[in-house]
Amino acid sequence: MKLAIGSDKSGFAVKEAVKAWLKENGYDADDLGTVDLNDVHPYYRVASEVAPKVQDGTYEKAVLICGTGAGMSVVANKFKGVYAVACEGVYSAKMARAINNANILCMGGWIVGPEMAVEMTKTFLATEWCQDLEDWRAANMHKFAVQVSAIEDSIYGK
Repeated sequence: MKLAIGSDKSGFAVKEAVKAWLKENGYDADDLGTVDLNDVHPYYRVASEVAPKVQDGTYEKAVLICGTGAGMSVVANKFKGVYAVACEGVYSAKMARAINNANILCMGGWIVGPEMAVEMTKTFLATEWCQDLEDWRAANMHKFAVQVSAIEDSIYGK
């Protein structure tokens, strides 16, 4: 699985911990910034560089970290087919994948520590869409995905 990871200054320390874990566990992950605290990239720049590359399939998934995770999520979600969710714990990271089919995990460096961020990333990457859902709920998720796609098409075109 090809991944992207990125942060602003507020998420830098957490990003470095997640990046180290990804490398240690054999993931192919590209750091798209901030890579040097002397050349800090703002959240909107990082998210707007990563999201199109998830959108076009260059990366299957991504992890973005800013102060709260909200800024990265807001910007990344401007791109059709990108589903970025700001999560604050392992359960929300799991459900972002299982329920929302999120392809970008956003976290806050002011909210979660490095160890929690690694656990959240591990869970996010290990969870499949509709995993562990009841049959009726999984069927609804597939119906909902069609409706979300229709909404996106009405906004962005096909």
